[in-house]
Amino acid sequence: MQIAERLAKIPPYLFMELRKKINKAKADGIDVISLAIGDPVEATPDSIIDELSATARNPLNHRYPTDEEKGMLLYRKEIAAWYKARYGVNLNPEKEILGLIGSKEGCHHFILACVNPGDIVLMTDPGYPAYRASILMGEGVPYNVPILHENNYLPVFEDIPADVVKKARAMFLNYPNNPTGACATREFLNKLVAFGRESGIAICYDNPYSEILFNGQPRISFLMAPGAKDIGIELTSLSKPFNMCGWRLGVACGNPDLIAAISKVKENTDSGIFNPIQYAGIKALRSESPFIEKMLAIYGKRREMVLTTLKKIGIDFNPPCGTFYLWVPVPKGMTSLEFTNRLFDKTAVVVASGTAYGKYGEGFVRLSLTVPDERLKEAMQRIEKEFTR
Repeated sequence: MQIAERLAKIPPYLFMELRKKINKAKADGIDVISLAIGDPVEATPDSIIDELSATARNPLNHRYPTDEEKGMLLYRKEIAAWYKARYGVNLNPEKEILGLIGSKEGCHHFILACVNPGDIVLMTDPGYPAYRASILMGEGVPYNVPILHENNYLPVFEDIPADVVKKARAMFLNYPNNPTGACATREFLNKLVAFGRESGIAICYDNPYSEILFNGQPRISFLMAPGAKDIGIELTSLSKPFNMCGWRLGVACGNPDLIAAISKVKENTDSGIFNPIQYAGIKALRSESPFIEKMLAIYGKRREMVLTTLKKIGIDFNPPCGTFYLWVPVPKGMTSLEFTNRLFDKTAVVVASGTAYGKYGEGFVRLSLTVPDERLKEAMQRIEKEFTR
């Protein structure tokens, strides 16, 4: 049986490989603590679960979802209200908002909607590995744009070769950034819009960590920048703010032509989002903002615990203020993989090597704060013991 050639170009998905490694160690009786995957462990708020339960009992919601691929209009209107209240951004629910089964599918559909075979697609390095997979599945050509510590992990558009810009049709960006935790500024977003307008490159601004911010870092949306809706879309998700990762509920907002194109891809791919999940999402957006602050307090304490431990073993740095990850420089004299392997082999603590996110991830590991306090404390004790003996 012949398998499509495009699949051979796609490297193994990072988190699937990590899960296999973790499961094998656990099967061997090792007490593994994984800090590699960003999956909140605290429960989704009760009010959201209750809304799902109540609406799931209505037989009308057992049929194909309302408005099918677009998402129910009530959900899209609630997204518009959220954007207006949170960012001061006006959105037309009928033309500028599309419900998604999580923002990850939005990345994939964006490529299918606006990239032809052989087109270059810009993505940051380090960057979220799923962008590369989506580009390759759409038969585009990924081009890595470095984001470096000395530039606050923001791309320098002037450094992208002119011939690459000329051939590029789209670009992925992600701030607050996975894996570095870096945050964009209003000034940078203005530059991004200017770059997109001048080059004709469609922007996909992936923003699922929009609410996970520390130390007074302001919440901003790509769509706050004047002209943003002329050249791109923003993706966001209810996964991180409301601990709804497994619920798969997100949204694409912005340029109406791109939204229509993505919608056309989606209507020929799936039949939309289960209505009760959309009703639960509406409940979250309307009434669970205090939960976000509660989770930020939890992540903030864990963040300080990790930074304190790292300082004890000689890793002292000033981390960016976004996401529930820490982008940690490895000890001097070690590569990312060497540090990752030492942690796993000597302490049974799993972190993600920076090189899994690209060439410019060398010298770093990504560590997640989405583990219970006691397990994180145990992980830090193991690490401190290993590196201070």
